Amino acid sequence: MKAWNKIKNWPLLLPVLALILVMAVNIIHDAATGVNPMSFFAVSLRDTTTNGTILYGRIIDIINRGSEVAILAIGMTLVVSASAGTDISVGSVMSLCASFMCMNLAGYGVSSTTTLAKPLIVGLLAAVLMGVVCGAFNGTLVAHLSIQPMVATLILYSAARAIGLLLCNDLIVYVRNPSFAFIGAFCGPIPTPIIITIVCIIIVSIVLRKTALGMYIQSVGINAKASRIAGLNSKLLIFLAYMLCGIFAAIAGIVASSRITSADSNNIGLYLEMDAILSVALGGNSLGGGKFNLAGSIIGAYTIQAITTTLYALGVSSIQAPVYKAIIVIIIVVIEAPPFKAFIRRFNAQRAAKGVKA
Repeated sequence: MKAWNKIKNWPLLLPVLALILVMAVNIIHDAATGVNPMSFFAVSLRDTTTNGTILYGRIIDIINRGSEVAILAIGMTLVVSASAGTDISVGSVMSLCASFMCMNLAGYGVSSTTTLAKPLIVGLLAAVLMGVVCGAFNGTLVAHLSIQPMVATLILYSAARAIGLLLCNDLIVYVRNPSFAFIGAFCGPIPTPIIITIVCIIIVSIVLRKTALGMYIQSVGINAKASRIAGLNSKLLIFLAYMLCGIFAAIAGIVASSRITSADSNNIGLYLEMDAILSVALGGNSLGGGKFNLAGSIIGAYTIQAITTTLYALGVSSIQAPVYKAIIVIIIVVIEAPPFKAFIRRFNAQRAAKGVKA
């Protein structure tokens, strides 16, 4: 009984169960179609003409393709915790940062190039700088002007892609350069986006563990007024959370753009804001702010990618997939709702009382 209580109260129970459920659906589908059920977990080395010997398998593909969502989920977790609101602009900010980077690398008005007009590091820093600017803009509106987060970030959600198109002179800018393509390709046999994601997770985890930043952000999210009385600068912490979210959106934009060696303003980061928010919720974090679990958000991100991959495997089109994700959001919101939790507590109390009487 004690072991069950520990499992029941485990913060990562919801995201782990969701991930297991998705894997089970894949295994059942494979078995039903005559495919070896364990092929879902199979990982092998495969020779390619462009990238040499690489790791190959459905698990590798999920982890690789889920890198952008996982990176976004890091910033979204901090934003939700600090401001009790979501940043719905992250997908559009990804697109804007990618466009600004490719415009710098190719040169304004150039639609396709194989040689870089500026050093790669300049383009990467330009993308990160644009992410900082976007994060600072959102943070100013939320922290200093007290605008509701969804309303504040709706501005860049609507405008960022259009700004990206203006920067690229209404063109899809192709940067077919090996050094740029490397970011979205492979580092040896391992996909480079996986390495970038691991580095981001490690850096943030170290900062949150070795400093009081994580505790401060959670304190502001739980009660901003009490935090101010305790001496914390609530506005600065919320501002910082949005700025970090902008930086991670820029990194995700760099990865997404490098995968296709271009800046496609209309499609980079499309619908990923919903995936990032869903990752945070699926990770067991309350969308009402306060305490957060970064590991849960990361597991949630890869669960979302696994769901997307599974839907495609089941024949669901990319246009229909968001409908199923929206259903998942509804279920999670209901589970996290205080009335539902109160109902579960009453139900458990009644069962315990009946057990005592018996």
